[in-house]
Amino acid sequence: MELSALTSLLSEFIGGLGLFLLGMKSMSDGMQAVAGASLRRMISVVTKNRMLALFVGIVVTCVVQSSSITTVMTVGFVNSGLMTLQQAVGVIMGANIGTTITGWILVLQIGKYGLPLIGVATFIYLFSKSDRWRYWGMSLMGVGMVFFGLEVMKDACAIIKENPGFEEWFHQFQAHNYAGVLKCALVGCLLTVLVQSSSATLGITISLAYQGVIGYETAAALVLGENVGTTITAIFASLGATTTARRAAYFHIIFNLLGVFWITLAFPWYVRLIQMLLGGGVSDEVIVNGVATFPHTTAAIAATHSLFNIANTILFLPFVPTFVRLLDRFVPAKEYKERPQLTDLDIRMLETPALAIQQSRNEIEKMGDGCEKMLSWLGDLRDQDAPDKALGDRLKLREQVFDSVQDEVAAFVTDLLANTLPHSVADEARRQLTLADEFESVSDYLLSLDKFDRKLRRDGFRFTSAQREDLRELNDHVITYLKAVNEGLGKDNRHVARDTDGLSKRIKVEIKQLRKKHLEDLSGGEIPPQVSVAFLAALNAYARVRDHLETIAETISIDK
Repeated sequence: MELSALTSLLSEFIGGLGLFLLGMKSMSDGMQAVAGASLRRMISVVTKNRMLALFVGIVVTCVVQSSSITTVMTVGFVNSGLMTLQQAVGVIMGANIGTTITGWILVLQIGKYGLPLIGVATFIYLFSKSDRWRYWGMSLMGVGMVFFGLEVMKDACAIIKENPGFEEWFHQFQAHNYAGVLKCALVGCLLTVLVQSSSATLGITISLAYQGVIGYETAAALVLGENVGTTITAIFASLGATTTARRAAYFHIIFNLLGVFWITLAFPWYVRLIQMLLGGGVSDEVIVNGVATFPHTTAAIAATHSLFNIANTILFLPFVPTFVRLLDRFVPAKEYKERPQLTDLDIRMLETPALAIQQSRNEIEKMGDGCEKMLSWLGDLRDQDAPDKALGDRLKLREQVFDSVQDEVAAFVTDLLANTLPHSVADEARRQLTLADEFESVSDYLLSLDKFDRKLRRDGFRFTSAQREDLRELNDHVITYLKAVNEGLGKDNRHVARDTDGLSKRIKVEIKQLRKKHLEDLSGGEIPPQVSVAFLAALNAYARVRDHLETIAETISIDK
């Protein structure tokens, strides 16, 4: 009898937990897809203002439905150098508060509507032509799976009540004294490490408490342990990261450990406070289909989780600068350069595609700015009687850097495309592959232009003063065109190709006129062949730069 009961318990419980986890994932992916642009804007406004960073951490975690994702994302930002440790600390504390929203969602107790919600959401997801509606459908489908999975887990936990042997085993974990509280907290911590989701552990805890397998005090102690267990994700994320990123992960652990330490010391008073705030009756039983259940424990568990994280944040928020100084002191920076790559891209960001695509976009915008600098340096070098060697080496190095940056962007975006993405993100990723390739090609031609001038000088020649003046004007016009294209990229202007068409045509006509003028000058026989070849090659290179910039403008302008 016990073997069949155990089989039934495991099959139902594992099935319910699987549905719950899949629901959380679908809800998270759907919400990220719907709120992607808003998430990008929110992350970009994080400053050293602790309250603002805290607010961003709360809202982002509510959207992505996972403090682990927010924390890993934050570690990725810190590792990339895009967020300071002090900013990250605020976001991490906010994530701890934001993750408690899951408990309050489960308080709704609409498990019986979970299955019809899945059905309706599935139809929306499968048959809607709008991307936005499809991802709203995915989010609702996730909500339905969360509630239905929780209902299945609750039914599975009822089997425990029907078998005294199972129930007796659970009674080993009682939070009646300090040792018991620590024991339960340790179990909650280990369970969260095992399933890699504090939300799933919270669902398990609520299921057990709802059926009366464990009391409210035991459930509260388990929830405290879950806060510590979820920090393992940050530790994994910090492996191989920079010192600052590891400091952010260590703060997450210290913050939760210290919080659990002080709350366990005041545990009896804390649980009484929760019960008092909820008006008592937390452990009152309600008979459902002839079975005793304890539905009021769900709200108590959610309140326990929320109040703990809010109180812990209020307690530690004033000491953020002190924590940052201590972490700087006890986790010293390494003497060598820690980041082997040139870009700020970090694979940890792939967990949040809406933010990852913005990171790769930032790198492409940097490539555009770099091309502007190369054009400016090129004009200066060509006009100098004795070319500045350091500036020439900088131009050459920038082109080599662009080769590596393009490789890193391509690898990052390709890995991103391997995930299930909203159409808008996938289209943007493919556009970025084109943009990175085009900017890298522009840098190649700019380096070639410098090589033509260097070769002439080595052979004892130079462009004539008239040619240098013509090339200077052409170079300035190309810079103006590039700046307009870069501005369109930065503002995501879909009309940039139309807006810059006049500049593009002007350069095309100018190059054609310069070729014609050069051929007329050749008839005078005063221009050496080497200079003539170099000048025509320079015009061809500028023409190819114009072509690539036109392609960039057209790529930006593609309807999204």
